[in-house]
Amino acid sequence: MIVVKFGGSILNDLQESTIKDLCKISMGEKLLMVHGGGNEVTSIATKLGKEQRFIVSPGGIRSRYTDKETAEIYTMVMAGKINKLIVKMLIKEGLNAVGLSGIDAHVLVAIRKNRLAILNEKGRKMLIDGGYTGKIKQVRIELLTLLLDQGYTPVISPVALSEEFDFLNVDGDRAAAYIAGSLNADKVIFLTNVNGLYIDDKLVQTISMEDARSILPKIGFGMEKKVLACTEALTLGAKEAIISSANVSEPISSALLHNNCTVIYK
Repeated sequence: MIVVKFGGSILNDLQESTIKDLCKISMGEKLLMVHGGGNEVTSIATKLGKEQRFIVSPGGIRSRYTDKETAEIYTMVMAGKINKLIVKMLIKEGLNAVGLSGIDAHVLVAIRKNRLAILNEKGRKMLIDGGYTGKIKQVRIELLTLLLDQGYTPVISPVALSEEFDFLNVDGDRAAAYIAGSLNADKVIFLTNVNGLYIDDKLVQTISMEDARSILPKIGFGMEKKVLACTEALTLGAKEAIISSANVSEPISSALLHNNCTVIYK
């Protein structure tokens, strides 16, 4: 069982062998995909006249501030346009893909964040209303297991329902981590635009979960979230986490062979 996470920027410039590679892998393994697409959300929101606001946490993580209107646009773009484009590409190559969001069958149960700690323009810490950003509490795997057992490939967009049934924006990497852990995936692969984690300009090829956690404060924005997601996936039940480049030929097969990537293990 393999979970693959694609970043939104990768989808705009997909390596031409990627879809065929996914189809090849699916012939011998159960496969599930989680996708991003934040740039497209920003583009569509701007066209609709909804200015997007981005905030920075005290830890330096930049994210979208999601008010109710933005949550609706986010859901529309993620669960609609992007999800169905990916499913179309997979079906065209003969893969039995099924597009879902975390809303469907309440697969992703999340808690709406009441407050968010951010840095203001002067670099001072402050608290703001949490809006419609969510932290995943539970993955309900029954539908995913049913589809996987019947030979389908679920393609999941990172939109969740709160316990009060609000649409929530949840981080795609964290969604992939929670899904992979809940399904006890053999491997979860985070495809990105670099080969993996670099420390002092050197690619870290293998690292334990404990060591990865210890160096999180030293890792820059973007990669920090992926390393954190890897450690979460392993803690929750996944057996191996990989961060690798999407810009190589047959990127999933390459990651499975541990070619020029970062492998995080228990």
